[in-house]
Amino acid sequence: MYGLLGKKLGHSFSKEYFMNKFSKLNLSHSYSNIELDEISDIIEFVRNNKELKGFNVTVPYKESIIKYLDDIDDIAEEVGAVNTVKVYEGGKLKGFNTDVIGFEVLLESTRLQDYKTTSLIFGSGGASKAVQYVLRKNNIPFKVVSRNKLKIRNEELEIIGYDDVDKTGFSPYSLVINTTPVGMYPNINECLELPYSTVEPHNIFIDLIYNPEETLFLKKARQKGAATFNGLTMLHEQAEAAWKIWENEQ
Repeated sequence: MYGLLGKKLGHSFSKEYFMNKFSKLNLSHSYSNIELDEISDIIEFVRNNKELKGFNVTVPYKESIIKYLDDIDDIAEEVGAVNTVKVYEGGKLKGFNTDVIGFEVLLESTRLQDYKTTSLIFGSGGASKAVQYVLRKNNIPFKVVSRNKLKIRNEELEIIGYDDVDKTGFSPYSLVINTTPVGMYPNINECLELPYSTVEPHNIFIDLIYNPEETLFLKKARQKGAATFNGLTMLHEQAEAAWKIWENEQ
């Protein structure tokens, strides 16, 4: 048994992806949505489901899961977020971050220019932390846009507010990345309130959301001439990396 841990999972394609994969491989494995109102309930869930061998983690638990793990991979620890957990004998849990791998592949697919100018990341949660890790690795400067900029204390980050983006527009930036759930199914008519009129063709917009295929965030950017990419590639790549961990990692 494998699964996806989250709070509300109606938007997710993970179950469909893995069930199709198991079918193609002629495996009798199952993959379930593990919807928990409290992250602390994961311990009892693991205890009661002895056949559970691993699970993915999505919002809002990518950071809060960490304190319930017995071990954590070095990259996941550096990122500060976990999206893949392997269950060992005795119910021991080890966390990994395959979002990093997924976003690296997605970033490579957007290589339409050298990202020498600053990029923008909307959101400061677990997915954002994986994106930050990859941008640092690739020496791409960035700013994090957050409504809670005064609550986030991190000397390594340059954190700005949405009002700052309103003042500058998108002209100074290369990559514009949404890591928030705004616009995700079923709330497909929602989008971040941003100065979309300032989008220029040199901007590259990425939305980690893949359901719907094109969010309003991406649609508004595309209509102004920007290249746009959704998160489906990232979903597939992080899932394949998770599968390798569940099958091979000792």
